[in-house]
Amino acid sequence: MFRQADFPDLLVGLDQPDDAAVWRVSPDQALILTADFFTPVVDDPYDWGAIAAANALSDIYAMAGEPLMALNLAALPSALPDAMVAEILRGGAEQVRAAGAVIAGGHTIDDDEPKFGLCVLGQVHPERIGTKGGAQPGDVLLLTKPLGNGIIVTAAKAGLATAAHLAEAVGWMKRLNRAAAHMLQQVRFHALTDVTGFSLLGHAYEMAALSSARVQISYAGLPFMAGAKGYAEELLFPAAASNNAEAYTGVINFAGDFSYEQRLLAFCPETSGGLLISLSPDQAEAYMDACRAQDQQVWQVGNIVAGTAGIDILP
Repeated sequence: MFRQADFPDLLVGLDQPDDAAVWRVSPDQALILTADFFTPVVDDPYDWGAIAAANALSDIYAMAGEPLMALNLAALPSALPDAMVAEILRGGAEQVRAAGAVIAGGHTIDDDEPKFGLCVLGQVHPERIGTKGGAQPGDVLLLTKPLGNGIIVTAAKAGLATAAHLAEAVGWMKRLNRAAAHMLQQVRFHALTDVTGFSLLGHAYEMAALSSARVQISYAGLPFMAGAKGYAEELLFPAAASNNAEAYTGVINFAGDFSYEQRLLAFCPETSGGLLISLSPDQAEAYMDACRAQDQQVWQVGNIVAGTAGIDILP
């Protein structure tokens, strides 16, 4: 039977599930290992490859680490044109290069339903690991990318999204969390994760549960991409939004008069979303100042309070 306690150098593993696994190799270095892949979220093969790579790399940044190298993980139809395969791989490789890492190989199989992503190896100082646990009452909760790419992409698949809205969503999904993670080196943070398939609320609840604290989120303070609220009014939600809402029933409290559309929009999955960071107020201000100086967007979306693990959504 596996017991993490039998492996003292496994600093993050199944005992405390997080965005990636972490193994200590020396007193001042630990390795981070993660893998992520998914089916196409957009039609353009280059953009899909770039988005999938940014999403996989984000797990390294969500542990406050730096990527070193990556392996391609590709399951593609044999009938897919070689030029299209090349664009997928080029999109991923250019993101890895932009992250300061290198593609060192990979594995491919034939599959009727295309899938692409990366296995990524990174590094971090053992005393600077970012984990979901550790948020403290009094902390401020910051987010480094706006929300809404999940519903915009779903609207686009139905042929109902404008080109401008889709272009903005693709731009954010392709944007690496590298700069946002690097600025964390200038401050002391308590908890860290990124926002992906379980939605902002799902990932914030993971932080609350592993920190034995309660999260308060201001709905009015949530940043949404252009078009997201409009597509919500048209009920163009991905199925995963309802799945998330059902999964977190009982631990998330909407403390106000919220419409069905507003509630479900908060449960919408994100792809390659931003970092969600819990810091003390003074460190949060220092981090936001650093972001402003580097033209890195950041929003204050809530705070941490004492109480039973869960989330209160305030107007």
